[in-house]
Amino acid sequence: MVNGPEKRTNYKHFLKIPTRWKDNDVYHHINNVEYYSFFDTVINDYLIREGGLDYEKGDIVGLAIETGCAFHKPIQFPQVVDAGLRVGKLGNSSVRYEVGLFIEGEDYCAANGHFVHVFVERPKNKPTPIPPKLRACMEVLLMD
Repeated sequence: MVNGPEKRTNYKHFLKIPTRWKDNDVYHHINNVEYYSFFDTVINDYLIREGGLDYEKGDIVGLAIETGCAFHKPIQFPQVVDAGLRVGKLGNSSVRYEVGLFIEGEDYCAANGHFVHVFVERPKNKPTPIPPKLRACMEVLLMD
């Protein structure tokens, strides 16, 4: 994980995610658990739209095995989050996504982190190669 706020230009795909009233905590900023929800949202939205992931009926799905987040600046309701996504490492059955959460209109992220999926065949939940269509959409997000 990078040790400081990163620039927007370090990410290849973005999704706007509005914050909600309930996301704020008693300190008047978005509670830390919501950041992982933002990670999940940008990743799975991308996989469904670009890679054809069928999380309900598909034989192969990605299971989260590792996550991490570094917080640099608070996000507050009603700000909009621009969730940036890239792929840091693409293996045979696993992928490491890297996510930057930006306050709309700002150049440096408020938080950045990672999320690792291992793709498994249901119902055995044994690791399996990433299907070609999903792999192709992930390759688009690999950093040069």
